[in-house]
Amino acid sequence: MTTRVNTVVVGGGQAGLSVSHYLAQHSIEHVVLEQADQPADAWRNHRWDSFTLNTPRWQSRVPGVRYGEDDPDGFMPKQEVVAHLDNLARQLPVRTGARVASIKRHRESGCYVLKIDGGETISACNVVVATGLYQTPKIPWLAQEFPTEIKQLHSDTYRNPQQLLPGAVLVVGSAQSGAQIAEELSESGRKIFLATGRAGRTPRRYRGKDANWWFARMGQYDRTVGTLPSPRAKFSGKPHISGTKGGHTINLHQFARDGVTLLGRLVGVDNGIVKLGSDLHDNLAAADHAEAEFTKAVDAYVAATAMSSPVETLPVLRGGFDQKILAELDLTASGIANVIWATGYSFDFSLVKLPVTDGDGFPIQTRGVSAYPGLFFVGLPWLHTAKSGLIYGLAEDARYIADRIAAPRTAIETASIVPPLGRSLKPRRSRATTRWADRVMTLIWSSALSLMLDGFAGYAAGIYPTAPQTSPHQADSAIAPTDATQGLR
Repeated sequence: MTTRVNTVVVGGGQAGLSVSHYLAQHSIEHVVLEQADQPADAWRNHRWDSFTLNTPRWQSRVPGVRYGEDDPDGFMPKQEVVAHLDNLARQLPVRTGARVASIKRHRESGCYVLKIDGGETISACNVVVATGLYQTPKIPWLAQEFPTEIKQLHSDTYRNPQQLLPGAVLVVGSAQSGAQIAEELSESGRKIFLATGRAGRTPRRYRGKDANWWFARMGQYDRTVGTLPSPRAKFSGKPHISGTKGGHTINLHQFARDGVTLLGRLVGVDNGIVKLGSDLHDNLAAADHAEAEFTKAVDAYVAATAMSSPVETLPVLRGGFDQKILAELDLTASGIANVIWATGYSFDFSLVKLPVTDGDGFPIQTRGVSAYPGLFFVGLPWLHTAKSGLIYGLAEDARYIADRIAAPRTAIETASIVPPLGRSLKPRRSRATTRWADRVMTLIWSSALSLMLDGFAGYAAGIYPTAPQTSPHQADSAIAPTDATQGLR
């Protein structure tokens, strides 16, 4: 038996729920299918206990739910995120425990046929894929080379320090997840070894304002995907920063001061000896450079707009450069009993049985609209603008998709899928300001997260453009490139 419905939204996270909210406003018949037992599963079951959003509340409000007015500059713990998404889901036609196995297009009718695990079939005129980019934890092949007595976890399954075996911890990856987990474990009294990549650093606050406030003020969230230095820049890792403790800067040099042993990238493992790259100081310099470029961009903007803003000089820390570059690490001698892989996620849109992805596996679309009438994507980093992967950008993207669905199909088929350019309401910037701002965003912005695994932080280290999920290694990864046949599992 086939159930018929106007629109199916695949995914009950923040993106799918936001689209559903606007579809309901249009009185469009629809259903949201979520494969987990509850909506917002990524936040509920795939974050560590102390996880806190890296964007302030004023940037983290889902459509249809009001909150955060009393503390707009504060940062939400994951429990609060889940509560707000639950509140939104209760107002919408969400069906849980419904995993979509395939989406096909009926050749004659042009409708879509969705197969649900268990044998059910749903036919829909429109399908919105809102499954996100962060679907399957990536664990490097060399994890298999570690001694069996060492406990290994991906950041996806890490919850708290008590979960680990007694002993030291090797954290692999120094972008947001790795840096935040390493900080938590170090503060709990654990001896930490941190394998670094080239993720940048963004100060939490500068010249009296949060970094995200500056990004918004300078118009960087409105940058369109076409301004990226390359399509693959969408996949860059996010920089060191945290929303915990009221929001603070994470600095690898401070880690060194606090007793964390910083390492270069992992190259291999042989009989309990970890082989390391010699790039530690280069990685530290890359993080320092990203912060310096950010402050230059803000200073240029303040000067060009004659803003009243307190002058500030950020502290210069150098502790990481004082550490010896290790070529290898003896796991037994170092007392390492645990490894945490903060190595990101892979994505897969193969459930859509149409040629809708590019060579990187990313959906081919313009502002979420595919070449197939009635097939849409939402909730992806750089779907349209820098804020597309953030709760901050969901309202704009979700409303656009809902409006397209509400429009007559003939209008959709005959209209260009390239959206008209809107007039910016941002203050005009001088050429000098534009040059500095664009330069720094090329350096430290990318996929934002999105939603992402590491919270809805909307900027990423693009100093070294990274490879997508189809490549075994990212350029800002803490894993050194190897033969492509060895890959990630």
